[in-house]
Amino acid sequence: MTVYHRPGWFTSHVFNPIVAGFTRAGISVLGSRVLEVRGRTSGQPRRTPVNLLQIDGTRYLVAPRGETQWVRNLRASGNGRLLLGRRAEAFTATELDVDEKLPVLRAYLKRWKAEVGMFFDGVGPDSPDDDLRRIASAHPAFRLSTPQ
Repeated sequence: MTVYHRPGWFTSHVFNPIVAGFTRAGISVLGSRVLEVRGRTSGQPRRTPVNLLQIDGTRYLVAPRGETQWVRNLRASGNGRLLLGRRAEAFTATELDVDEKLPVLRAYLKRWKAEVGMFFDGVGPDSPDDDLRRIASAHPAFRLSTPQ
């Protein structure tokens, strides 16, 4: 299932630039980072603010809006960088299958439901696994690891 929720004017022109500005200045807003991934056709670095989720020392990225450009670029490249101020952390990404996503989606919704809950079809952090499984394919998620 390919789903993409295009950001509205306020998100694109006000909210994301503010969060990205704070993040570029080195101030993380609830785990925010700027994701930098090489564009799959242009080869140029593309940047977008993301929410970095950490569970038991493992880091994840979830696409609440679905099949975004950053998701497609990350699938194509398999790696990127997370930026916070002047710090840049390189990573490799592994896309999660549906069953691996369930605890990640649950934790993501627990932390950011107020911000992104409208994209999850009424599913929340306390929803049954069957509900999370139903919407999981619409929300790509990646496990990040440090390249060797």
